[in-house]
This record gives sequence, C-alpha cells and structure tokens, in this order.
Amino acid sequence: MGISEPRIRPTFGGHEKFVFRHGWLKKGVDGVKGNPLVFTNDEALVKLGVGKNMVRSIRHWCLATGLVEEKKEGGLAHQLKTSNLGDKLLNNQGWDPYLEDIGSLWLLHWQLSTNLMRGFVGYLLFSKFIETEFTKRQLANYLSSQFTQNEIHTTSGTIDREIDVCLRTYVPAVRAKLGSIADETLDCPLAELDIVRFIPSDNIYRFNIGPKISLPLGVFGYALLSFLSSTVENRRTIAVDECLYTEGSPGQVFRLDENSVMEYLELLEVEMKGKIRLEETAGLRQVYLDETLGEYEDQAFQLLKGHYEQY
Repeated sequence: MGISEPRIRPTFGGHEKFVFRHGWLKKGVDGVKGNPLVFTNDEALVKLGVGKNMVRSIRHWCLATGLVEEKKEGGLAHQLKTSNLGDKLLNNQGWDPYLEDIGSLWLLHWQLSTNLMRGFVGYLLFSKFIETEFTKRQLANYLSSQFTQNEIHTTSGTIDREIDVCLRTYVPAVRAKLGSIADETLDCPLAELDIVRFIPSDNIYRFNIGPKISLPLGVFGYALLSFLSSTVENRRTIAVDECLYTEGSPGQVFRLDENSVMEYLELLEVEMKGKIRLEETAGLRQVYLDETLGEYEDQAFQLLKGHYEQY
C-alpha cells in the first residue's frame, strides 16, 4: 500500500461538498441491493429521499468506504453491487445495520482512510502527514507538494474544498450562536471518534494521539490483516514498528501510540490462538505469522464477526 503504486489516480469532488450523514450509507447499500443502477435512476430522489446532489454524494461515500463497489464483469456502465463488507455490516440482519456500535465507525474510518482513489486526502492526512497539529493552510501546502510529487494535477480551490470536507468528516461543526440548538444530524458520524480536534482559540486542528478506548480488538485486527495483506507478500515476519509507523498501517490510521499497538498485538495473539505471535529477539520486536494463518481476508472477517457476535 502506498501512493507510489502505479496507475493510482484519485478522484475528487464526488462528495458534492457533503459529509455523509446518519443513515446515508444504509440508504445507499439498500438502494444498490434493490437496483444496481439506483444512483442513475430517475426515481433516485424519491427512493433515497434526498436531493440530486445528495444522491451523488451518497454514491461517493458508499464507494469510498468500500461498502459498495463497481461491477467489473460486463453489464451496463455505472452498475454497482454491495461489497462483502457492505452485505455483512449493513444488511437488515447484518452485524450493525444502523451503525449503533462505535466499532463500526472505526471500521468505516479505516476503510475511508485507506482508499487511495476516493479517500486520497484522508489517506495523506492520516498516513503520511507527520504534524501533530496544523492549520488548514499548512495542510493545503503539504497536499499541494504531495500532488506535485505524484504528478496529480488539480487546482488550489479543489484542494481547499477537499480539505474542508475531510476535516468536517471528523470534526463537529462549530455552531454559530451560543445557546442555539445544535443539529447533530448534520455532522458526520465519524466525528464521534474524536480523532481530530479543532481548537477555536488557536484556529488549529490537533490529532488525538494515544489509546483509543472505543477501538475494538476485532476492528484493529481486521485493519492489521488488511494492512499485512498489502505489504508483507511472502514474508512470515514483520517488525512491530512497521505496524506502528509505516504509511497505511493501523498505528498511523488510528493514531495510536506504541504502548497501545503493543497491547492490541498481545491481545490479538490470544484471540487468534497463536496464528499471530509477538516475539522479541535481540531487542527487535516482531510479529510472526504462523503458517496456519490462511487467507488474510477470511481471517480479518472472522475477527469482525467475533466482535459483533459477542453482543
């Protein structure tokens, strides 16, 4: 995983400047299950119960979170289908169809922040940007340099709009009038994660780095195995530091500290019955992947299933 991968060309603007709201992803997944062309159908406004721009935005966020994907095999252009994750998570009898478990929000954050095509700004923000606090202008300058470096051509206006949407995805809106009733339904559900904070007195944003009490082991394990599947290839060992500091790693995306990652790895060793083992040799801490580990994706979904079925 990484932006150096060939032919990665991100898309911008599909969100129509909206963050996704409570209920949107469920609407999108249900709509696609009923009609693979729901977002281009003339009745989409009635079916989804939102305006035209919001229809396009729901499509974007469903694709960006990996709950819906484009059909690869023939068929009409723009046909979509629900992904394996979309089916398991948001079906009416799924794990968490109404996103009541905060673990589901961490899962969506992982999906969104590792999507290089539709979540590119979020990927750079959580995986490569090393500042712990920043202004919008500092972030814009950083993104501009990254775009130039990767031969991605766009405008400063587009960058500013993408930053605005990305930050509003994670930071609750500041209400204009004191004492006014805050309409929290306009905020993105991911604001509940409190992973990025806005400090109005200094007009800066700050990452909340450290333990994430609400991040379940099953979601961390899913993220770790997803990360390993794209990085380790034929290796059976990976340094703990890679899980913590490598771009696209769980440590970076979830903004965890070293002790937190170590604790998750120790718990994961027990949960997976030694298929992943944490060992230290000559001062080097490594994660050993047992030969019986099997397919990463299957194991990742087993960890998610275990998390949701414990309730």
